[in-house]
Amino acid sequence: MHRKGLRSPIVTVLGHVDHGKTTLLDKIRGTAVVKKEPGEMTQHVGASLVPLSVIEKLTQPLKALFPIKLRIPGLLFIDTPGHEMFSNLRRRGGSVADFAVLVIDVMEGVKKQTLESIEILKSRRVPFLVAANKIDRIYGWRSRPNTPFLFTIRDQSAEAVRELERRLYTLIGQLMNLGIPAERFDKIRDFTKAIAVVPVSAKTGEGIPELLAVLAGLAQRYLTKRIMFTEGPAKGVVLEVKEVQGLGTCLDAIIYDGIIRRGDTIVVGGIEEPIVTKVRAILMPRPLEEMRVATAGFKNVEEVSAAAGVRIVAPGLEGSVAGAPLYVVLGKEQVPEYVKKVSEEVTQVLFKRDIDGVVVKADTLGTLEAIVTTLEGRGVSVRVADVGPLTKRDVIEASIVAKHNKYLGVVLLFNVKALPDAEELAAREGVKVFSHSIIYRLIESYEEWVKEEKRREVSYELQRIVFPGKFKILPGFVFRRSGPAIVGVRVVAGTIKPGYPVMRGDGRRLGTIMQIQSRGKPVPEAKKGDEVAISIRGNVMVGRHFSEGDILYTDPRESDLEKLITKFKELVTPELALLIEEIIRAKQRVSRGYGVSLLIKLRLLRSKGPT
Repeated sequence: MHRKGLRSPIVTVLGHVDHGKTTLLDKIRGTAVVKKEPGEMTQHVGASLVPLSVIEKLTQPLKALFPIKLRIPGLLFIDTPGHEMFSNLRRRGGSVADFAVLVIDVMEGVKKQTLESIEILKSRRVPFLVAANKIDRIYGWRSRPNTPFLFTIRDQSAEAVRELERRLYTLIGQLMNLGIPAERFDKIRDFTKAIAVVPVSAKTGEGIPELLAVLAGLAQRYLTKRIMFTEGPAKGVVLEVKEVQGLGTCLDAIIYDGIIRRGDTIVVGGIEEPIVTKVRAILMPRPLEEMRVATAGFKNVEEVSAAAGVRIVAPGLEGSVAGAPLYVVLGKEQVPEYVKKVSEEVTQVLFKRDIDGVVVKADTLGTLEAIVTTLEGRGVSVRVADVGPLTKRDVIEASIVAKHNKYLGVVLLFNVKALPDAEELAAREGVKVFSHSIIYRLIESYEEWVKEEKRREVSYELQRIVFPGKFKILPGFVFRRSGPAIVGVRVVAGTIKPGYPVMRGDGRRLGTIMQIQSRGKPVPEAKKGDEVAISIRGNVMVGRHFSEGDILYTDPRESDLEKLITKFKELVTPELALLIEEIIRAKQRVSRGYGVSLLIKLRLLRSKGPT
């Protein structure tokens, strides 16, 4: 097979769950089938080619707006939408995907998986446009199936147009806030300065002509160098590893450059080490219309050129892994060079480091890489990154870290299970295991757990601190003079709680608060302005050790005040800072060296202004 020029750009579809990714792909594919010439539309493994002739037919009414003469053979859409699968489209220095369609429900706007998709697209440097989907759900919208958006919008009422524009500009505003300059496609003069937003309905097909026109035009205009066809040995990436009855372990792969032939030697990434094998067969699904019936099979082909999705049959593929690179090697002397190359690519993703970090196990190299990149981008260190089920070894690694950092001594599993003995060990060692099949939910559940654990830890620590408190003994409210003394008080500043020690203004300790009551019922604490009854346990008597009208204080340890000023300084208001200084001064009357360094820290804190 000899040809020059451009190959088909590889296009992937991403977006939040339920925003219409699969429906959009189905609609593009279905529309393409209807508009094709006999024998022209082809189905690839994991991909569908929308040929140039179909794009030209669909976009014919838009020629005035898109005058560009297309030279690409078509657009190869990856049929497995979603960023989990997109993650497997990895290659050295970026992504196999040349372009992406980010599907956003115009009624809902940017959601969590939208954000995650944008992060992954940015990290892989993949250009994209936005399909603002579900315009048919705009109130009062009159649908014209499979019509260009620019035509169907002319038939809408003024109210429907206003509502659409309001929704679109809310979405554009959300993208702007994320640092993504965006605009409706027909209002953009320079496509290098704004992301195109194309209003579509995946359900009715409205806007699909513009979507294909903008995609094809942008890909050809700005990606010419990238999509130049190279007539040489193929380069590809493994989408999935499958066990096929009668064929054994096969690879579904995307070939993004060059040509692969039956009998070629290939080097592909494996879990343990690179696999070197010979292509026994290359399989392609039969034409698209036949794929709709259950009996549709595959046909054997001699060779395939980029860009294409193929199923590769070869011996020894059992250890191969999705997301791994695949190279055709022309001569035996080149094999060691490509083995080294593949090994380096894989070990960039699979690693074990002697650091405090989480353990991440995923089903493919691509998803593993996406999770590790996201975690590290959020400041979470990773100790182990590997594919496959959770093993005892992984749990041991996590337990080592957990002994001195419980927040990092955990395991994150994406689309993989724990082996029974690993599950047992994790339960025994108390290693926390997080598991999910959506990346953002996996990371979110881990981050929420960390936040909750830290909140509980802080809450526990705060409960153990004796807070500064200042209260006045209310005249006429002495209910019992001793054993224990029970008096009515008004909290002047700070907080008092049962269990807090109490002192006088001269720094001498009196006893401990036993109970606090408000209107005859026990309460856990009293704050500034509260009037409550308290009982004071200890060898203390009203009239001898303190009197009605006196001001008393809680008696915190020096370490309590230290912790408050340093670790929980956001709680130290200007008023509380004054009370802390008052307590330190009182304590210094009985203990000269008390709180000297605390006063310096307190002044520094107060000099920075209110917290």
